[in-house]
Amino acid sequence: MMQRKRGPRFKPSAKDMTPADAAIKMGNYELKGRIWIEGVNGTFLGYGRAVLLERISELGSISKAAKSMDMSYRHAWELVDSINRQAKQPLVKTSVGGKKGGGTELTEAGREAVRGFWEIYEKFRHFLSKESASLQF
Repeated sequence: MMQRKRGPRFKPSAKDMTPADAAIKMGNYELKGRIWIEGVNGTFLGYGRAVLLERISELGSISKAAKSMDMSYRHAWELVDSINRQAKQPLVKTSVGGKKGGGTELTEAGREAVRGFWEIYEKFRHFLSKESASLQF
């Protein structure tokens, strides 16, 4: 008597479970991909980090940016710290105290890094779109 197969013998990796940064739908399929800039200490800038930096710029606070992304303040601070340590010059500048309670802003280098990342991201999306058109299955 033959036994029925019960599904794949492998478990998906965490990488397989991570949502794609970009996805192009083609019929019943989606071509998905992720893009990030790797530094000597790991990820320097990627989709989520770029969004975090944009939110910091918009909201003037790491705490408010973290809340807007359902992220803990600690995690957001660790990401900002990692970005600043890996950059040639700080991308995020914080100020403490004062009558208005301090705040956080992107430096010119930070605004340029975010702009540059989104340019690369758009080229990546264009690449996925172009390649998805060439698939014939």
